[in-house]
Amino acid sequence: MKKYVSIILTLSLVKLIIQWLGNRNYGFHRDELLHLSVSEHLSWGYMEFPPFIAFVGKISYWLFDYSLLGVRLFPTLAGVGILIVCCLIAKELGGKAKAIFLAGICILAFLPFYRNHTLFQPVAFDQLFWTLGFYFIIKFMNSQHKKFLILFGITLGLGLMNKYTIIVWAFGVFIGLFFYQKGNLFKNKWLYIAALFTFLILLPNIFWQAQNDFPILKHLQALKDHQLDDIHPMDFGLEQLEYPFTLLISLVGLVALLVDKNLKKYKAIGVATIVIFGTMWFLNSKAYYVFAIYPVLFASGAVKIEALFLKKPVWVYVIALITLAPSVFFIPELTPILPIEKYVTYAQLESENGRFELKGDYADMFGWETQVQLVDSVYQSLSVQEKNNCVLWAENYGEAGALKIIGKKYKLPNPISRHGSFWTWGFGNKNADVWISLGNEKESVESVFEEVELVKIITHKYAIGEENGIPLYICRKPKVDIEKWWKDYEDHIFD
Repeated sequence: MKKYVSIILTLSLVKLIIQWLGNRNYGFHRDELLHLSVSEHLSWGYMEFPPFIAFVGKISYWLFDYSLLGVRLFPTLAGVGILIVCCLIAKELGGKAKAIFLAGICILAFLPFYRNHTLFQPVAFDQLFWTLGFYFIIKFMNSQHKKFLILFGITLGLGLMNKYTIIVWAFGVFIGLFFYQKGNLFKNKWLYIAALFTFLILLPNIFWQAQNDFPILKHLQALKDHQLDDIHPMDFGLEQLEYPFTLLISLVGLVALLVDKNLKKYKAIGVATIVIFGTMWFLNSKAYYVFAIYPVLFASGAVKIEALFLKKPVWVYVIALITLAPSVFFIPELTPILPIEKYVTYAQLESENGRFELKGDYADMFGWETQVQLVDSVYQSLSVQEKNNCVLWAENYGEAGALKIIGKKYKLPNPISRHGSFWTWGFGNKNADVWISLGNEKESVESVFEEVELVKIITHKYAIGEENGIPLYICRKPKVDIEKWWKDYEDHIFD
């Protein structure tokens, strides 16, 4: 193993440097603001996701406060971890130096991972847990040591505490294991002890879901109604084709796992990936949900390619170059390594009425600081008494997260919002003298307050469309029962 360390460390350093360069730029994404906000309300569950991301967010706060670089270090480390584990899987499958090198190159070449390993979201950790899970299964197949089953169970438990989509991964593995030694593993008591570890890790979240009427079901329904139903079934498959070179290597790996005589011991892994892919497609999932199966396929593909070119090893390096080179140009599209002015030039964006239409993720990183500054200017204009009796009401979790996280340095009071988990944290002071409304439309504020004053329409040349041209109001004299108004919105918090 020692002779491979330099390869893995070099590739890991390249991955770390690229992600680090991207982590510095722009600002927090709206989802990052939500994930940091929930970290200030530690619990065993949240309306939108399990609690793992909140605990990581709390660690990030303790270590780095709310530094953009500090927060994004964690998904980046998960990404580096995926690269390392992918290389280790290649070794476990019988690969030598060139296979390990090619496996790592595939991680560097797979463009979606740059986006996934930049943003502070559960996605990067989900991909790491899937990859680790495959690694521990393969380690068990090679060693028959029960500790790897236990580590598999722990990995699945932590994965479930991070993102529920790992259930599909577990289902695929369950089916796949019937193809390992004719399913004899299901007679092994240590598999069930591993399952017990999974259950015990997940148990607090199960209790939380039960106590809160299983909000995950409502969230999944809202996700289906507002996002997944809009996805054409072919989009799932077509998006996989956008990365042809890494896809080809993964297909080589899949075929090798299923039919190659040197890899037939690992047929269960190949079957599992097929089941996972098919299940995700059947469920009309977003394409990126299945990207976590690729590292194990990159590893098996690299091992097979190394074997194919055993007598002409230079071709492994040629394949690595062909795989990586086309991706380099597109990296600035996925992680913001370019300052925004240079990115605008790189992407050949044209200004329309003083605005630039950035891609969704990048557009969602702008405008939050401006919003917070303007809310602070209104807040500071209030009298001392009004400041002590003021509520900041944001329309969505991005605006509320900005006021909560970025607003800390302005010493703003905690905001309220009726969107997602923010709804569960309540309406604040229902007897407040002044309400500062951010993002709520005129119809909404006028239905609640007798006195409504428009302060400003907030614009930003890079912000996403829904955060451009949003109103900022000062409101007084509620004309509804705030507590009832809040409670009545419960069925709409995911709208």
